[in-house]
This record gives sequence, C-alpha cells and structure tokens, in this order.
Amino acid sequence: MSNPVKTAMILAAGHGLRMRPLTITTPKPLIKVGGRALLDHAIDRVKAIGVTDIIVNVHHLAEQVIAHCKARKDVAITIQDEREAILDTGGALVRARPFFKDEPFLIFNSDSLWVEGMGNNLRRLFAAWDNSQMDCLMLLAAMWNTIGESGRGDFMLDQLGRVTRREPQRVTPFVFPGVQIMHPRLLDAAPKEPFSTNFLWDHAIEKGRLFGVRLDGRWMHVGTPEALHDAEDYLAEIGA
Repeated sequence: MSNPVKTAMILAAGHGLRMRPLTITTPKPLIKVGGRALLDHAIDRVKAIGVTDIIVNVHHLAEQVIAHCKARKDVAITIQDEREAILDTGGALVRARPFFKDEPFLIFNSDSLWVEGMGNNLRRLFAAWDNSQMDCLMLLAAMWNTIGESGRGDFMLDQLGRVTRREPQRVTPFVFPGVQIMHPRLLDAAPKEPFSTNFLWDHAIEKGRLFGVRLDGRWMHVGTPEALHDAEDYLAEIGA
C-alpha cells in the first residue's frame, strides 16, 4: 500500500504559556523529554513513517527553533516564519497550503508525545485514511490512558469511526493528542483572520467527514512543568 501522505506540517509556533517559566527562555518545542527535544520526537516519528517533506512554523523564540531545524542534517525542513503575527493553528495551515498541493497532509503538534502500544500509530492512521469519505482523520487518545490530561474528554467515536463533539454536561472518552491527517479542500471553508483548527473540525463534523482512529499506547500531554515531570517519571519507569 502506497503512502497516502507526502507532506507533514509540525506546529511549533505557540508561546507555551502554561509551561512557564521554562518557556520564557526556551521555546516549548525545544524542551527536552527523555533526553530529546519535543520537536525531535515529532520529526523522528514523521521521518520514520516515510514522510520527507516537512514544514515547521515558528513564532515564539523563532531563532532557536530555526537553528535547531537547520542542525538536523538527516532531513530537509522548510521553515514557515510567522514572527510578524501569530496565525493560530488554522491560519498556519492556510499560509502553508501551497506546499500541500491537492493531497492529504499530516499535521503534528510539536508537543505530541506518546509511547506506542502493540503497533505503529502513524501507520494505522495512514492505513485508515479514505479520501472519498474523509476531510480529516485524527488520532484519539483514551482519557483513562493519558498522563498530564484531566477533564471530561472532548470527542465521541462511533462504530463507523466518525467523530462528534462532547455535548454540554456530558463526559466523553476521547481527547485529541495532536496528530491528524487533513485534506486541503477542508481549508476552503477557512476564514481570513487567524483561527483554530477547531473551526475546521466543526465544519467537517457538519458534513459527517471527521473521522478518528484510537491511539494504541499512552499519550503524554506535556503542557505544564508538572506534566513534564510526570512524563519523565513515566519514561524512566518503563525504561524508555
């Protein structure tokens, strides 16, 4: 089976406000977990799946992220410089659209980190992509098997793999761990101002074209210094 995805965008422009004070001097993508920068974890996963065209957007402490990417001699990385204005996650995709041509692309949050279960989750995600039915396909992590995540969940997943939002006052079993495949046609609905990918998800849900694949493994939401400590403890415990 041929790879349905040729291009990946790694989102690395955020300020990492919840990770302060660490992110005052170090951009969140360069914070180390298990001895490696979060960004390197993301790049290595993308590279391992055979995706060689990688775009990384930058904003906060951009010079550090750019230098880090240039030091990666094993992979070609295109920098999308957003220092003039933060575009949010959706706006960054619109800016990068020419790179995607008319093919599905991978979106990878630079702080998305997990320990694999029985198989490779990106391979499972790629294998599940159906261009005729889907505009977006996201990994979904089970709330009970996460580190650093709390709350009532965000998404439901039906027997056909379609994703819907949590209703108010309800509890749902899944949360988005930061990895998805999207087709550029979904960007046709994008507003002109900066916006979140939540807007695109809602548009896909309305059309019944947002699908999900359950992550097999344990997701670590490295969003705060406390969660970073918990992730380090877990990795040390399992010898990863």
